[in-house]
Amino acid sequence: MEYIWQRGDWPRFRWDAEALLEPLSRLSRRHGLLNGRMSMLGFRDKSSALVSAMSDELIGSSEIEGVSLNPASVRSSIARRLGVESDGLLSEDHYVEGLVDVMIDAIRNCREPLSSERLFDWHAALFPTGRSGMHRITVAGWRRGDEAMQVVSGAMGRERVHYEAPPSAAVASEMEALIGWVNANEMSPFVMSAIAHLWFLTIHPFDDGNGRISRTLADMILARVDDEPMRFYSVSAEINRNKKAYYEVLERTQKGSLDITEWLLWFFSCLEGAIDRAVGAVDRTLRKASYWECYRDVEVNERQRKVINRLWDGFEGKLTTSKWAKMCGCSQDTALRDINDLIGKGMLRNSGEGGRSANYLLPE
Repeated sequence: MEYIWQRGDWPRFRWDAEALLEPLSRLSRRHGLLNGRMSMLGFRDKSSALVSAMSDELIGSSEIEGVSLNPASVRSSIARRLGVESDGLLSEDHYVEGLVDVMIDAIRNCREPLSSERLFDWHAALFPTGRSGMHRITVAGWRRGDEAMQVVSGAMGRERVHYEAPPSAAVASEMEALIGWVNANEMSPFVMSAIAHLWFLTIHPFDDGNGRISRTLADMILARVDDEPMRFYSVSAEINRNKKAYYEVLERTQKGSLDITEWLLWFFSCLEGAIDRAVGAVDRTLRKASYWECYRDVEVNERQRKVINRLWDGFEGKLTTSKWAKMCGCSQDTALRDINDLIGKGMLRNSGEGGRSANYLLPE
């Protein structure tokens, strides 16, 4: 089996430029649409959107690697770092703090030169104890040793090797080439982020954390698309939703030729999905603001306000009297009175499903 880094023309990536024209055009249009929507938000809503996108990015990137983070801890840490209003919770998770530091450095300083020292700082923030699980690893330095760096799945004794990276002795020179390319290249950040992500993963320069840092590198480059170093969409969260396909296209690409058209198209589709989700979230925020403006003189109680905001912010499933009662810690009779009061005021509507299937929706 020959990997792309073993080919004589490595790392001269190539692609079908014509096949990328329409996807790149769609990306630019969607990105412009998102920026237009964001300009309609006030400072508070824009800050909330930024915190949400960055939280989704960190949580999604970690979940790809099988690491679950506490969403409240992530959100609180990001909000404090950005100096925006939070729910008041204090994060005591040093690992989360390190992740947040890395992301904020990547996005805020997206136009600063990349260097091995900067990557080492990111790596040290991810592994403050010098260990990955029970194992001591090389932190803030390229991987060492003669043992092959392999991506493996399957039970012990029945492992399947998906990929083998360049030997440790080659990592320093390989990374020097990648870092030089990132600092000197001026192609589309959409294309550049996809290539940098793939290139970094192919070198696999660290003992652990390669996936998370490769996605951070892609985020850093994507932040260059905007006039201000902010990102209101999460690529990692979108990749996490398509994790199986992500690993499959990576494996095919790393065992293929240096024509990476398929990888670029796949990465662009994730970018589109992430931006579309962000546009949808902004649209809901704008509709929510318009809704409350319309009913600003209508009196509602705290239970009613709480549930309506939950509906606007993405309520899972159908709203029933029993769910209302559970959310608000009240009886079903109280819940039904609250609901009927809102229906009478035009702030809620019956879905039309009767009996035990009765549920309620926001007005159209």
